[in-house]
Amino acid sequence: MVTILMRRTVLLGLCIAALALAQAPPRKAAPKKAVAPAKAAAAQSLPGLPIIQKSALDKPTFEAYLRHLMAWFPPIEVKIGDARPAATLPGFFEVTARGTLGQASQEETFLVSKDGKQIVRGTVYDIDSNPFKPELDKLKTEFQPSMGTPGATVVLVVFTDFQCPFCKDEAKMLRQNLLQAYPKQVRLYFKDYPLQQIHDWAKPASIAGRCIFRQDAGSFWTYHDWVYENQATITKDNFQGKVLAWAKDKEIDILQLTRCLETRATESDVDKNIADARALGVNSTPTLFVNGRRLVGQVSWEQLKQLIDNEIEYQKIARNAGEDCGCDTKLSVPGTGGASSIALSPAGQ
Repeated sequence: MVTILMRRTVLLGLCIAALALAQAPPRKAAPKKAVAPAKAAAAQSLPGLPIIQKSALDKPTFEAYLRHLMAWFPPIEVKIGDARPAATLPGFFEVTARGTLGQASQEETFLVSKDGKQIVRGTVYDIDSNPFKPELDKLKTEFQPSMGTPGATVVLVVFTDFQCPFCKDEAKMLRQNLLQAYPKQVRLYFKDYPLQQIHDWAKPASIAGRCIFRQDAGSFWTYHDWVYENQATITKDNFQGKVLAWAKDKEIDILQLTRCLETRATESDVDKNIADARALGVNSTPTLFVNGRRLVGQVSWEQLKQLIDNEIEYQKIARNAGEDCGCDTKLSVPGTGGASSIALSPAGQ
């Protein structure tokens, strides 16, 4: 009897307690403490493993970032260069990236902070230097066909394609106007950049031009004009026959020219110009440099003349471009005992 009474007492106590809890006001949950981002990340990472911080100095990480930024999606190949201290901006590294698809390519230079967290895309200028100095340093004109006066104030370098119709129009404009307007103040250098992926006889034409230039430099410009004038009738199949027929009444050894064409003896000269173009980021023709200033696409004579006139006036004070820039390096000519020298300007290195 006592046992039964004790059980009833315990059950009654439990019921009272449950009723009290049901009638009591709800308790507010204690606010959760904010979790720091680093701790949250740590909580999400696997136990015992450190958090991996992204850095643009890591080539795979930088490549993935650039593929998204530049829309360099596969099958475009991406090559990331080694980071080197940036001469233009202390505290940053300079990293060059190139995207390539077939014969087409695009090169970009980026500045990356030392911790790899910031990327700068753009150009840093030094007020004490020519704004086009990076281009001037890469414009190689030694042993290239040229017209105009050595030591000219303004140097033009044209990257062109013999099969390109826009190049034909610009070439005609340059030949008709340049030396007539500036007989002593301008010099033009010709650089091959055949776009082989769209022009099937452009590179053979460049190789032939170099063969002729090796034989007789003066005949190159006659050949240059002839190719552009006959551009519409030239094909990949008839090109060599047309060139040899053209050369018969010129100061050119036909047998030597034939051998040069068949062995592609000057292809390395053309390939070097192609490499120079890519190093400068040239990706279309015509591309013309005026004392390092880049002009992409066909330019009218009025536009070009205004730029040349302004450059002539500017160089009277600046003297930091052209072949008479006052920044020549003198090299002794072999066999002269040092008495004579030649000058290498920034545009002719």
